[in-house]
Amino acid sequence: MDLFYSDEHKAFRQEVRDFIAANLPDDMRERLRAGGFASKTDTERWQRALNRRGWGAPAWPTAFGGAGWDAAKQQIFADECAAAPAPPPHIFNITMLGPVIIHFGSDAQREYFLPKLLNADIQVCQGFSEPGSGSDLASLKTSAVREGDEYVVNGQKIWTSQAHYSDWVFALVRTDPEAVRKQAGISFLLIDLKSPGITVRPIISIDGRHSLNEVFFDNARVPVTNLVGEENKGWDYAKFLLGHERAYIAGIGRNKERVACAKALLTKLASEGHPERELAGWRGRIALIEADLHALEVTQFRMHGGHADMKLSPMLKARGSEIFQAITDVICRMSGPAALRADGIGGPTLTKSYLYSRAVSIFGGSTEVQKNILSATVLSLP
Repeated sequence: MDLFYSDEHKAFRQEVRDFIAANLPDDMRERLRAGGFASKTDTERWQRALNRRGWGAPAWPTAFGGAGWDAAKQQIFADECAAAPAPPPHIFNITMLGPVIIHFGSDAQREYFLPKLLNADIQVCQGFSEPGSGSDLASLKTSAVREGDEYVVNGQKIWTSQAHYSDWVFALVRTDPEAVRKQAGISFLLIDLKSPGITVRPIISIDGRHSLNEVFFDNARVPVTNLVGEENKGWDYAKFLLGHERAYIAGIGRNKERVACAKALLTKLASEGHPERELAGWRGRIALIEADLHALEVTQFRMHGGHADMKLSPMLKARGSEIFQAITDVICRMSGPAALRADGIGGPTLTKSYLYSRAVSIFGGSTEVQKNILSATVLSLP
């Protein structure tokens, strides 16, 4: 991708590398390199370091405390964070909720939430999916009934990442059950998870880790001032938010790091005397994956540069998920039994990473749903 970068951008890449080298704690780097997730403390430490440097929100306008970077700088920064590896800016705070509040929130919401999101003084999670309303999100049933200056919220959310240590949840709730179209009658609420009537229960996923949760609302009371935008317009705000999420889930930087890991493993196997005829097939598979990744990167670069419609973001999400699953599968198969050991090149959790990768094509909207969206919005198919 250096083809697309000016000398200024290349100098910026070195600036990012130097900053990460000087500021990323070694213990955090090693946990992430081993395939682990950033903890709440990790996220706070790194987000605050980025914010002190003015890099806490790469895409936010400078008027709201963001870096205001162009598409090239945003991609360079994401690449270097993934290569380090370092956590990206908090996805729920920065990539999802922040832009919604900037575009649709009230002045009071911007004043209160944006500085706290930037500095990880609060951490938020996403309350969209429900039992039976994941891929068909518009069928959600969690209700918010207005009583004076409050909404009374009842219902359940599921697969809520990081809810067990988040402070707030941004949730889609049904405020007009009589709406003719199921996409109508939905509102976007900010809910303090410490409010009475809210219960968070863990879900342990197939990789044995706790990152997912169920969240129950039992007559939880939420101030009307926590409504983002207009009542019953939440579906519009959710589509805006999901466009940002799906572009993020393309995971260009993460996929580059995994390709580099696969190449390093190839070098290691060659140094151990594995025959070239055995390694040639792996070389071919890695080369094909890298070509697909390059094509995806060019497409994302064009989109973020304003040359394509964000309607294509489902394609970024779907293709990025497939590439991540493909390269993770190659690394595990190349590693053989070593994928189960605690001393392999991919760290102690190669197999866990493989199991986690199977969910990437589901969260943020399943691949099947992304293809349906593309067929309707891009190809105009019925």
